[in-house]
Amino acid sequence: MLILASSSPRRRELLAAANIAFTVESLPVDESPIPGEFPATYAMRLALEKAQAVFARHPQSTVLGADTIVICDDHILGKPADAADAARMLRQISARSHQVTTAVAIISPRGTQVTSRTTTVTMREISDAEIAAYITTNEPMDKAGAYAIQGGAAPFITSVEGDYDNVVGLPTALVRKLLAQA
Repeated sequence: MLILASSSPRRRELLAAANIAFTVESLPVDESPIPGEFPATYAMRLALEKAQAVFARHPQSTVLGADTIVICDDHILGKPADAADAARMLRQISARSHQVTTAVAIISPRGTQVTSRTTTVTMREISDAEIAAYITTNEPMDKAGAYAIQGGAAPFITSVEGDYDNVVGLPTALVRKLLAQA
């Protein structure tokens, strides 16, 4: 049985929609970036550390760890600290493209696999009034980059180059491939 090392409801929904049987166990890890760490390296390190923490408790299982980040101007946009931070992030990605990288780590008794997928998302210009209204929904507060492509931010998106599920939080086609190899 697969153990998802994540408390993300979006990842649970994506795995369930892909008909992948799993249970959930999430343990805290320090998500502080290491100075000078590249964004994709950061995401892969966190995905691996999440998987390792759970695998240490279940060494005969297969564990999936994942981490999604938004990258704009080579800077990581994490989850906003507050409404003002969410507004800052949304203004930063308004009327431009940014990248969403999801790193995936699968650990099983047969070994460890870590990889990532990056998708480019382009947004139209978002007015200050739209940003304020979106923030009042509280949806941006637990999302990297302060938006949910599958939620209230959908009208802001003009194009997606790559895997849509990756932007939601888990590239399910990649996960299927890695699980087959594990």
